[in-house]
Amino acid sequence: MGSDLMRAWAVAEPGPMATGPLVMEERPIPEPGLGEVLVKVEACGVCRTDLHLAEGDLPPRRPRTTPGHEVVGRVVGGEGLPLGSRAGVAWLRSTCGACRYCLRGSENLCPFSAYTGWDADGGYAEYLTVPAAYAYPLPEDVPAERLAPLLCAGIIGYRALLRCELPEGGRLGIYGFGASAHLTAQAAIAQGATVHVVTRAPAARELALELGAASAGATEPPEPLDAAILFAPVGTLVPAALEALERGGTLAVAGIHLTDIPQLNYQRHLFQERTLRSVTANTRDDGRAYLDVALTRPPHVTITPYPFESADRALTDLANDRVSGAAVLLFT
Repeated sequence: MGSDLMRAWAVAEPGPMATGPLVMEERPIPEPGLGEVLVKVEACGVCRTDLHLAEGDLPPRRPRTTPGHEVVGRVVGGEGLPLGSRAGVAWLRSTCGACRYCLRGSENLCPFSAYTGWDADGGYAEYLTVPAAYAYPLPEDVPAERLAPLLCAGIIGYRALLRCELPEGGRLGIYGFGASAHLTAQAAIAQGATVHVVTRAPAARELALELGAASAGATEPPEPLDAAILFAPVGTLVPAALEALERGGTLAVAGIHLTDIPQLNYQRHLFQERTLRSVTANTRDDGRAYLDVALTRPPHVTITPYPFESADRALTDLANDRVSGAAVLLFT
C-alpha cells in the first residue's frame, strides 16, 4: 500500500451482519477542505448507530460509506487545530449556522446538518477529515480507547439525561444497558439518583449492579420511576416504560432508530402528565459540557477492544449482545 493510500471499512451492501455488509478497502487518504483538519485515527468506538447503518435500518446517504463517529486521533494536516494535537470527532459533523434552529441554540435540529459516518466517511478508517469547528480538543494523559466512547455514548447519554428531566434525588429507569447506558447510569448516580436497569443480557445486569444500580432485572423496575431513558431500539418497550412512570414523569427515547411502537392508551400511558420525548443528536455545547465533567471526574469506562481489522466482528458481536460496555476499535 502506497503512502498516499489508507485502509477503510465501507458498507458495500446494507444487510444483516451475517451477509457481510462491511468490507475493507484501500482508498486515497482524504484531503482536508477549507476549515477542515486531517486526523490520523488512534481509536474509534463502535456505536449501535453503526450497526443500524450496516444492516440498513438507517438508509445510506452515500455509497460505500465508512461508519464510525466516536473517533480519537491526531491532527496531521489542514487548518484550525495545532498539528500533532489530539482531537475527538463525534456524530455531529456540521450544521448551516443560519437556520432558526441553529440561531436559537438547537443546532441538533438543523435540517441541513451532516453526520460523521453517514453523510461523510467516519472513523472505521486510518484517516478522516472533519471541520475544525466540530472537533473536540482532547487530553494527552487518557488512553484513546477510554476517550472514544465518551464522544457519542457519553454525549448522547448526557443529552438524554437532560431530556428526561430527572428530579434531584429521583428514581431513573434505564432500558437497555450498552455503551451509552453504562455511562449515563454513572452520571445519574453521581447526581444522587436511584437507578433501576432493565435489560435482557445477564452480563449487562451484572455490570449495572457493579456500577451502582439499585436493581437490574429483565422485565420491569421494582418501584415507580420519576424518569426513564430507553436506549434499547425496541418500540415494544415504550408502553411498559410509560406505565412504570410516576405522575409527571418523562420517558426519553435515546436512539436514532426504533422499531414500531404499539398503540398507546391515553389513560394508562400518557394521562397524569406523563411525557414521551425523543433525543435527536446533540449540540456542540452538549459535547463540551459533558466532556468538561467526564474529563474532570472520569467515569468507569468498560470497554471490549477489537483490532481495527476486526470491525466486522465487533459489529456482529454488538448485534448478538456479546459486547460488555463499549466496543472500541484500536489502531496500531
